Amino acid sequence: MTLFQLLIVAMIQGVTEFLPVSSSGHLILLPALTGTQDQGLAIDVAVHVGTLIAVTLYFWRDVRVAVRGTGRLIRGKVDTQGAFLALCLILATIPALVVGLVIKMTGLDEAMRSVAVIGWTMLIFGLVLYWADKTGDTTRTADRWTLRDAAMMGLAQCLALIPGTSRSGITITAARALGYERQDAARLAMLMSIPVILASGAVLSLDVIGDANWPLMRDAAIAAAFACVAALAALTLMMRLLRTVSFTPYVIYRVVLGLGLLAWAYS
Repeated sequence: MTLFQLLIVAMIQGVTEFLPVSSSGHLILLPALTGTQDQGLAIDVAVHVGTLIAVTLYFWRDVRVAVRGTGRLIRGKVDTQGAFLALCLILATIPALVVGLVIKMTGLDEAMRSVAVIGWTMLIFGLVLYWADKTGDTTRTADRWTLRDAAMMGLAQCLALIPGTSRSGITITAARALGYERQDAARLAMLMSIPVILASGAVLSLDVIGDANWPLMRDAAIAAAFACVAALAALTLMMRLLRTVSFTPYVIYRVVLGLGLLAWAYS
């Protein structure tokens, strides 16, 4: 891939990974709508690593607390805030890992990579996000996260395995429906992304490890760096805007894009 193509792929992944607009959907659409070559699994792994670094840096305090708590959790103790946070994150991650493995083993992941599927999921789950954001209470904060809510958000996260749904979008939707205020809903969704991105990146890397070579490694490093910078910028901007702005702008984007994709797919 050329440097320009790497930049475009990294920017799309970085900007859309944490916004509720679906990064996987945009990456599938790029070659489908432009006729350019698919970026390949190696670059997919690289941009996932870049976004993982970005979200870890942004939420470093929470990550550090959860990592420390994991040690106590391994010893069978849930007596600290960190241990409870780690337990919630594990519980929220298990459903997506199980369903994701089933989808990969059955080949359904390839069957769902179509413009029509992305168009429908963009539209439907955009409207669901609008409903949850407008009707959900804003009385709960992230420090009141419960195991029940973690499990429900984890089940919702399974829907993100359908391209176009948006992992951050569906988990934010679930959090808003449960009554978490906007910034904390986004914060929980971002923390939930860390183990999922780590797991998906690890699975993808198994498919490309045998094809590693210097040019590919160089391209992957460039893509990861670009994706990290783009993701950090998008994440910072979104979290700041959520102090005063609802999720409606993202809903409008999803609805317009979804309708456009459906018109293109069925024309």
